[in-house]
Amino acid sequence: YDLVARYELGAAVKRFRVGDRVGVAWLRETCGSCRFCARGDENLCVSPHFTGWDADGGYADEALVSADFAHALPEGPSAREIAPLLCAGIIGYRAYRRSRIRPGGRLGLWGFGGSAHIAIQIARHFGCEVYVFSRGGEHRSLAQELGATWVGDSLEPSPRPLDGAILFAPAGDLVPPALEALDRGATLAIAGIHLSDVPALDYQRHLFQERCIRSVTANTRKDACELLELAAAIPIRTRTQAYPLEAANEALVDLKHDRVRASAVLAMGA
Repeated sequence: YDLVARYELGAAVKRFRVGDRVGVAWLRETCGSCRFCARGDENLCVSPHFTGWDADGGYADEALVSADFAHALPEGPSAREIAPLLCAGIIGYRAYRRSRIRPGGRLGLWGFGGSAHIAIQIARHFGCEVYVFSRGGEHRSLAQELGATWVGDSLEPSPRPLDGAILFAPAGDLVPPALEALDRGATLAIAGIHLSDVPALDYQRHLFQERCIRSVTANTRKDACELLELAAAIPIRTRTQAYPLEAANEALVDLKHDRVRASAVLAMGA
């Protein structure tokens, strides 16, 4: 649902000039006054708006957006390359931070799609060993291309204890094996908006020794700014599969059936 566009300016807008390149992320607007916004946790705002959910524009070539929630973009990469950063990328980055992984640590990724293929590039930039657990052969192949230390099936045991993990797949039955793979004091970040039921956990096997579970909700504008700076520095190279707007339903079906190798992008005018 993220957008990359050129635009017209309202009279009060001072941050941008006509012709600048901007992007709009999943987080489209917040109230700015609730206690969560006031303490800097705008991703937890009590009355937010999200692009493509309750704010129009995710499937459009025109949209009305507050300048406060638009992000300046570099001129180099194409719109198709940048677009995945503004949704999948931001979630991958926030999940990476929520996992509390330290530079040089061992990070496990369960599921390997749009967000994970960006998260692995961030993790490797910081010297992490990345262990990828995925049921799809194409996804495992992409993980190897992007430098994973080890690649295996979703239910395979980890060859080494992990210092952090991220669950990208919306499968609750992967929570127990992900927790079992964690070393003492490590954290599992769950990145999805939706998750199927999680089986019963055994305290000794899954949580003792200060293992921790943290969820991930939306993003902040700070997340977006940090990711875009990091993407330019690494640089992050997104892998995309483009569809014309009239094939949007086909793209959704391909996503549902796991036929998209990394990120699906709607290309206006394609």
